[in-house]
Amino acid sequence: MNAPNAPRKAVILVSGGMDSAVTIAMAREQGFEVYALSVAYGQRHSSELEASERVSTMLGAVVHKTVHVDLRSIGGSALTADIDVPEEGGEGIPVTYVPARNTIMLSIALGWAEVLGSNDIFCGVNAVDYSGYPDCRPAFIEAFQSLANVATKAGVEGAGIRIHAPLMQMGKGDIVREGVRLGIDFSQTVSCYNADAQGRACGHCDACRLRADGFAKAGVPDPTHYV
Repeated sequence: MNAPNAPRKAVILVSGGMDSAVTIAMAREQGFEVYALSVAYGQRHSSELEASERVSTMLGAVVHKTVHVDLRSIGGSALTADIDVPEEGGEGIPVTYVPARNTIMLSIALGWAEVLGSNDIFCGVNAVDYSGYPDCRPAFIEAFQSLANVATKAGVEGAGIRIHAPLMQMGKGDIVREGVRLGIDFSQTVSCYNADAQGRACGHCDACRLRADGFAKAGVPDPTHYV
């Protein structure tokens, strides 16, 4: 889909958190032009979207786009409904799972990739130190790539679509170390499910716990701004 000798374009899903920041930097290191995509889906706070714009600019994205989808209208998650965010992880898929979120986000990314003439989509999903979401597992990424290649003009008539999940098998400590190697300022990222308007983290939710554990495992001082 890209013209011969033209820079390779990649659409990168960006949440504003540490994982998507590392994913952008890894794509850049591989020689891709980054087209950063965030989705305002009705999440609890806007600070992660502000972080998405900030991180995308900081890491050299060609452009950052935010698409609006109202998942709050169907609810079903502590991130899109008036359900308390738990301070500790429990058994099974947690209440912070947002029904169909990653499927919707990747579908939007797929559409933009076709428009841009890109064969490559990156996302920062992780199946090692993660919250148990079904749409963060290898089987989901593999299935979505198969879908993309039968559901699009690029897949049927072009060079095909590749879904990259470079963090899939990395622990949080490994992700922190990779980010440090790539020169990422993690203080500019927001991971907390309950962040305030200034992007300060609660320090208690599952996302905060996983993030803090990653810095501890990597032996790197935690630069997170806490309430």
